[in-house]
Amino acid sequence: MSRLKKDIGNIFPELDMSKFSIIPLLEDFFEGIIITDTLGRILFVNEEQERIDGFLLKDISGKKVTQIYHIDDGISPTMQCLKEGQPLKSIACYYRTYSGKMVNSIHNLFPLFENKKIIGCICFVQDFSIIEQRFDAVSYPRKTLTLQQGKNRYGTMEKRMQFVNGTQFTFPDIIGDSWELSKSVEAAKLSARSRSPVMLFGETGTGKELFAQSIHNKSSRSHEQYIAINCAAIPENLLEGILFGTAKGAFTGAVDKEGLFEKANGGTLFLDEINSMTAGIQAKLLRFLQEYKIRRVGSLKEIDIDIKIISSVNQNPHTSIENGTLRSDIFYRLAVVFIRIPPLRERLEDLSILIQHFINKNNYMLDKKVNAISGEIIALFEQYNWPGNVRELEHTIEGAMNMINQSNEIMPRHLPHHLALLFKKKSQEFKQNGQHNTIVEMTDNSMPVKIVSTIAETKKKSEIHLIKAALTSTSGRPSAAARMLGISPQLMNFKLKRYKINRFDYLSHDRNLQN
Repeated sequence: MSRLKKDIGNIFPELDMSKFSIIPLLEDFFEGIIITDTLGRILFVNEEQERIDGFLLKDISGKKVTQIYHIDDGISPTMQCLKEGQPLKSIACYYRTYSGKMVNSIHNLFPLFENKKIIGCICFVQDFSIIEQRFDAVSYPRKTLTLQQGKNRYGTMEKRMQFVNGTQFTFPDIIGDSWELSKSVEAAKLSARSRSPVMLFGETGTGKELFAQSIHNKSSRSHEQYIAINCAAIPENLLEGILFGTAKGAFTGAVDKEGLFEKANGGTLFLDEINSMTAGIQAKLLRFLQEYKIRRVGSLKEIDIDIKIISSVNQNPHTSIENGTLRSDIFYRLAVVFIRIPPLRERLEDLSILIQHFINKNNYMLDKKVNAISGEIIALFEQYNWPGNVRELEHTIEGAMNMINQSNEIMPRHLPHHLALLFKKKSQEFKQNGQHNTIVEMTDNSMPVKIVSTIAETKKKSEIHLIKAALTSTSGRPSAAARMLGISPQLMNFKLKRYKINRFDYLSHDRNLQN
């Protein structure tokens, strides 16, 4: 008797297994198989399904599928099939097993009948990660919905997009439409067309990794491997071996092992914070950039390598050259294309779309229904310097949403401690200037955030009047108008967008001022 017949016969002796003569053929089926009775109790899973779910048939036999599988939308396809008595085909299903494992799969379910009476359900499960491996990427890697293994710092699972080439991001994942950011994105897209090295310059938290992955996925190498390393995080005595590999006998305990250059061969290698490399390793990197050949540590054999190098620095490279942390010849070799990623304080007009994005993301992660944020917080965010940039904003929103209980609004009391102190100081200024609190509402289903000004109406009208007057005086030139008003060009662009003022309406000096 097959394992299937024996297991089902032991659990449900009343079932006549002769009625399931075809089922033993499913033992070694390449898809996962789940068979249940009319109550949704599990009769059988094959070995492939055991692999997908991470548990054995003996551990779940006789239990209802609703006990074992927690579906993302709360609806069990098996129970739906049993209820309707109709096949369900190509159902994309994202579920969590009772042991905590997350699975992304495609299900095909069919009711089982005897004399027109439904007696159970059979479900064929295709593991989405295996599906990807069976097909070669043509020009662009497929995205797979996955959850990162483990939990984030607040103890919640986070949904991530994952490519088979080791990346998570493409250019559409870069949030913002400010002129400063758009210029950097456009340069990055153009840089993806060739093998020429690219250097990214941006402060901590501006998204250098996101840019690097997007460049790789836009390039002709997108089907090859992307590998990244933070040069500052690896001890000096280990970094050379990790990058270039080692040869057996190079030092005590050394074995033949390929380094990251070899692993990334054909693809892209991202060297993050390259200015933290020692001068010796920079010299060896320069040798590679001249010949595109490497030698493993302790070996005389040269290995040809075909990769695109993307590097990053977190401080002005000319400053790094002056203080000796970055060789000038390395800089000129790696910065064939040099892209500066603007800090958040230079693109404040992206605040609303970023806040919307992070609220939507954390609503999913934290199982919240937040759809509003205090206008006072928006005003505070506009004045804050954001030393941690977009990453700090993301963590601020996530931290605030963790502090929300039943409310659907982010209020000042939900802010992290350092911002709460700053808010307390600023709120006193708001009151002294006659400003009031407004709620900035955000609709559900990822609709745009509607920003409502927190400035008192009289002050708002005065500000609009001054901006229009400055634009008239400068023939619609925002930078010149900003200098006239004593504010930064970035803040001027932000206010133009916020107040819906079209600078092209002020190209002529004789145009009447609109109040």
